[in-house]
Amino acid sequence: MTLLAEVGWTGTTVATVATHAGVSRGATQHHFPTRDDLFTAAIEHMTVSRVRDIRATLTESADGPIPVRDVLDSLVGMYTGPLFKAALQVWTAAAVDPIVRQHIIPLEQTVAREAFRLAATLLGIDRENPRLRAIVAATLDLGRGLGLANILTDDAERRTWVLDAWCDELKQIIAQETA
Repeated sequence: MTLLAEVGWTGTTVATVATHAGVSRGATQHHFPTRDDLFTAAIEHMTVSRVRDIRATLTESADGPIPVRDVLDSLVGMYTGPLFKAALQVWTAAAVDPIVRQHIIPLEQTVAREAFRLAATLLGIDRENPRLRAIVAATLDLGRGLGLANILTDDAERRTWVLDAWCDELKQIIAQETA
């Protein structure tokens, strides 16, 4: 995952993974005979790690309501860290490689479901309300977009401004829909 995040899809090979892990290329190929096997395992590991992080956030927040702005920071944090950067490399490869796409789509659907559950739970919304479901989806899309904007340059200042504005809107929408 570190190599994917730092050197990208094409720079991450069985040989570079072996070197990074401090093992021989033969040992790596024993466990992962092909590059596809290696990347399938990496994608699965990335999915498990991302879902674990999401569930940990849910567990940590079980004590009571969290301010909406803190929820937004938590959600956007999923899209600004190294796992997202690695995932982005895999998505790019999946866009042009049907074998990678076949592996990544169901795994990303798992992450998306957990992210939605996290957002809905942290925001304390009624998941049966179609408008609130759409607002949660839009919030996750906003977080993903802010994560993408952060890939090339540090976008923290703009991200703060956008999240402050969205926080105000989100509080109003939730209040209207739960009244």
